Amino acid sequence: MQTTFTDEQLKDAGTSRANEILRACVHCGFCTATCPTYQVLGDELDSPRGRIYLIKDMLENERVPDAKTVKHIDRCLSCLACMTTCPSGVHYMHLVDHARDYIEQRYKRPFSDRALRWVLAKILPYPTRFRIALLGAKIGRPFARFLPDERLRAMLDMAPKHIPPVSRNDDPQTFAPQVSKKMRVALMTGCAQKALNTDINDATIRLLTRLGAEVVVAEGAGCCGALTHHMGKTTESHDSAANNIRAWTKEMDNGGLDAIVINTSGCGTTVKDYGHMFRNDPMAADAARVAGIACDVSEVLMKLTGQTDWNADPSWPDVLGQGMVVAYHAACSLQHGQQIKTHPKTLLKKAGFTVVEPADPHLCCGSAGTYNLMQPEISGQLKERKVKTLEAKNPDVIAAGNIGCMMQIGSAATTPIVHSVELLDWAWGGPKPAALEGRVTQKDEIPRLR
Repeated sequence: MQTTFTDEQLKDAGTSRANEILRACVHCGFCTATCPTYQVLGDELDSPRGRIYLIKDMLENERVPDAKTVKHIDRCLSCLACMTTCPSGVHYMHLVDHARDYIEQRYKRPFSDRALRWVLAKILPYPTRFRIALLGAKIGRPFARFLPDERLRAMLDMAPKHIPPVSRNDDPQTFAPQVSKKMRVALMTGCAQKALNTDINDATIRLLTRLGAEVVVAEGAGCCGALTHHMGKTTESHDSAANNIRAWTKEMDNGGLDAIVINTSGCGTTVKDYGHMFRNDPMAADAARVAGIACDVSEVLMKLTGQTDWNADPSWPDVLGQGMVVAYHAACSLQHGQQIKTHPKTLLKKAGFTVVEPADPHLCCGSAGTYNLMQPEISGQLKERKVKTLEAKNPDVIAAGNIGCMMQIGSAATTPIVHSVELLDWAWGGPKPAALEGRVTQKDEIPRLR
């Protein structure tokens, strides 16, 4: 794609990066075939190619964003399926993130939009505030139908009926390995996940220590910054990211870290991009160090269990029986953002589960961070499609690697949904996942790994 940015415009790091990305696009349109919003809406401007044209025009002409441009960019899920499909390597994620930052600085949204985005940015990244908000939502849910704004109704509908107790495992501390030490890792405990589902971090700690990892919950680490980053609130997202970088580099310099383990794939995609986010910042070197050892939990589990040579590795115990049928939902941030496609399925299969996948597994479930709260109509259509394809496989349980997907799918599915780590922890001797308690499955007691 030909661009006409001036030398003066290209002095801006964001514009310079946007220029590189735009020039890589060859207008082929392959991205439209895998774009969820284009499939739902059928509008070229709601496809990656269409949005690229809008962003190019906006940036080149240094336009104050208009309502039309903002609408179509806001409708983007950032699922990044287009990046998996693109034959030219167009880094759409960096382009749309820069466009959102540009819009946030120059466009005055309607008051209701500004208020909603402010509330989400000030609540979701802070577990205590989020818990209080969830309690309020629980009280207000019976009155949801009287609310005039569908986005407010969506917020109440998405709130879980049960708010889990606070887990002390999320406090800064170190967990010793239960067998001979193989590695030392820091666990990112996150923000929203700490309020919505405390079982995930608990299961992760049990599983990692059982397999020989020393697990550190670093003091000062918290929200990765993804929630505000994708709303264009760059200052807030960078502040959150900087706190993590300082916390984790301190651990790297005092005791060393083999990996930073992340069990929410949306966060993992962002942390792995810290090097780019801070490329022109004094923290650039430390940010790159952190990004360089950031790993999805499945990547670390593959290392701890002997990579892929299962038969030659005596550390992986014998599997007893056939196990349950698990419908695996591939989170977009994992399969497209991090290009991790097989590890979770491999681990589940080797733990004795029968793994099935839905039709069109590349398509987003519609969660996408705060998307299901800000674009509930489109999100709802994607959720309905995803649940239908998952449950068509008649599974005993649905597994995913991202809390946002779990909340989205779980709000409509009749089949229980759990994190993949919870199933692996159960197979290895941990407690039965709470979502499966009281349910009769194909095998009431899962085959244990001993």
